[in-house]
Formats: sequence, C-alpha cells, structure tokens
Amino acid sequence: MASEEKPLVVVTCTAPVNIAVIKYWGKRDEDLVLPINSSLSVTLHQDQLKTTTTAAISKDFTEDRIWLNGREEDVGQPRLQACLREIRRLARKRRSTGDEDPPPLSLSYKVHVASVNNFPTAAGLASSAAGYACLAYALARVYGVDSDLSEVARRGSGSACRSLYGGFVEWQMGERADGKDSVARQVAPESHWPALRVLILVVSAERKLMGSTAGMQTSVETSPLLRFRAEAVVPGRMVEMAHCVRERDFQGFGRLTMKDSNQFHATCLDTFPPISYLSDISRRIIRLVHCFNAHHGQTKVAYTFDAGPNAVVFTLDDTVPEFVAAVRHCFPPESNGDKFLKGLPVRPASLSDELRAALDVDPTPGGVKYIIATQVGPGPQTLDDPHAHLLGPDGLPKPAA
Repeated sequence: MASEEKPLVVVTCTAPVNIAVIKYWGKRDEDLVLPINSSLSVTLHQDQLKTTTTAAISKDFTEDRIWLNGREEDVGQPRLQACLREIRRLARKRRSTGDEDPPPLSLSYKVHVASVNNFPTAAGLASSAAGYACLAYALARVYGVDSDLSEVARRGSGSACRSLYGGFVEWQMGERADGKDSVARQVAPESHWPALRVLILVVSAERKLMGSTAGMQTSVETSPLLRFRAEAVVPGRMVEMAHCVRERDFQGFGRLTMKDSNQFHATCLDTFPPISYLSDISRRIIRLVHCFNAHHGQTKVAYTFDAGPNAVVFTLDDTVPEFVAAVRHCFPPESNGDKFLKGLPVRPASLSDELRAALDVDPTPGGVKYIIATQVGPGPQTLDDPHAHLLGPDGLPKPAA
C-alpha cells in the first residue's frame, strides 16, 4: 500500500501550560485574535501540567469530531473551526509549492481529535492555552505542516501561541492588519534558569464566573486604564522583563511580575461594570507574599494571577521549603494534609518564630486546596509510543482504563 493511502494516520502530542508575567488582556481584532499589547510568559513543566492530544485522519471518517476529557464536544465552535481551516490552508499551500513528493495525505480527509488535561479545566489554569497549542501541534503533524504555528494556535486561544515554545516566551503583538507578524518567539530556553521554581496555589478549581474572552471585550470597550497600559506601560515592561530573564535577576523579575499582575487586575476593576477575578483568599495570598518578602528584606517570592483566583508563585529552589511552610501556616490543610502538595517533592521546613510573627494572620483553614510545585519546562512533544494514543484503530476514543 502506498504511504499516502494508509487507512489511518494517528499522531499524539503533549503541550504545556504557560503563565504570563507580562499580561495579555484585550484584542485589537477579535476574529484574528490580535492583541492590543505584547506579552511574556513562562512555560511550565509538563510533568505537572499538560494537555495530551491525539489527532487522526482517515479516508473513512465522514465528519470532523472532537472529544475533550472524554466528552464529545461541538466541532462547530468558531475557534476550533478557525484552527482547522488555518492548518488545512497551510497544508494546501505546502502541497501547491510542489516541494513534497509524494504529496501528503489527502486534505479532504476528516479528522478525529481527542484531548485530555491532567489538571482542572477552565479554572484559570490556562487550560485553553495548552489545549489549543496541543491541537495546533498535533494537526500540523498529521497534515504534514512544518511552518510557524503561532497563527494556528492563536486563532484558538491567544495565549496558546506562547505554549508552542519551552522556557521564556514573548508574543509580539505585531503591527500588520492581517496578523502575520503577531507571533510567539522564545526569549530563553527552559535550561536557562534552573533554580527557578513555580508554585500554583489552587484556591478554587471551579469554572470562573466570567470567561476571559467576554472579560477582555468589555475591558477594551470601557477601560481607559487598559488603553494606557497597552500603549504607555507594557512596551517598557517587555524590555525590562526580557532583561531580568536573561540576567536571571530574580529581584527585578519578581517585582515586575507582581506589579504587572496588580495592574492587570486594576484594569479589570476599571472595566465597567467591574470584573473581579480575585477572591478574599487571593488577596490574603498577596498579603502573605508581601509579609514574607518584608521579613526577609528582599523579594524572595512573587505572585501573579491570571483571570481567576489561583495564585502562581515564582521563587528560587532554596526558598521553596520555607514558603510552603508559610502557606501551610496561613492556610492549614483541612483534611488532605498528605495530598496538599503535588508535583515536585519539597522537603519539610519549620517557620522561625520571627517569620510566624511577621505573617501576623488568622489562619484560614482550607483556603488553599492544594499546591502544585513545578518548574520551567519544554515546549510541545510528540509521543512515539502507540499506547499513548487516545484514539483506537477505529478512530474513536479508547475506553478509559
């Protein structure tokens, strides 16, 4: 059988979550998903947080279908359709240049996609970024596309283009109306800053009240602060943040990360009617971080919050045990003491009496549900093991083991 007539071509990929330290909020073009400002993010390690996606094409499939976390979803969602259209356009373009011999699999083949996250979906943990980056990457492999995938991923979820790379990544807003220059680029690889650690403090795993897309649109329409931020503040911060990353300057990186998070949430409050993604627990975590840093007389930990109540805390590996002990002190685990910490192992540490006094809190039991300890990680990967496929030989999801 000739290679282009294989009954089923299956590819399985994984992609990471990224957390922006200079935030993206607001689009200048809703349809093409073009941002009003550039952004810079840190790619988290896939050992702790990842999306796994299997894409399969076959001449026997009668329609495009998609399953997310075991449930079939509507394949007609505009964002999904935009990704599929874009990938098929790139594949056709590649085919028509004639540099491919024999031609890739028929572009008329329908695709089946199955995707799972190993973390809560839509709780403000950047699940859509990992999901659409993984989708773009898997579709590109199955349709034989090897061009820059920023545009494909971006059409699904803006921040997804940043999940196409490991390490530290900037999404350049671009100038062009067609968005061809609105692309993600790596600032530094995942191996660049080995001591950097990331702690995700999960406050709530519920779906958030207002999704990012609707929130952004309202902010763009009503917040003068957002406009000022995009034009006057972010360009300088992008340069400064890239410099802090390259120099591995944690003091500068941490302070700027917190300031940018605070300003993003200020633009949400400046939106009319106001949007608040932070909860009382989120605000207590902010206070804890500032008390912890003040006690040490320097920036040892830094928080950032996306459009949700969960805190993402950056620190260096030697600070992790003491800070985790401080979180346990302020938010004692209710029942899951043994499962309170997930991900990378953290050695136990005790708090000094001075630090305990400096934290000056009434503990809030159960305020933080659990902590995921992770580090900077690589970009998308292709899994070669056929057992990893989420779709069986019939192109349907394998029954859950």
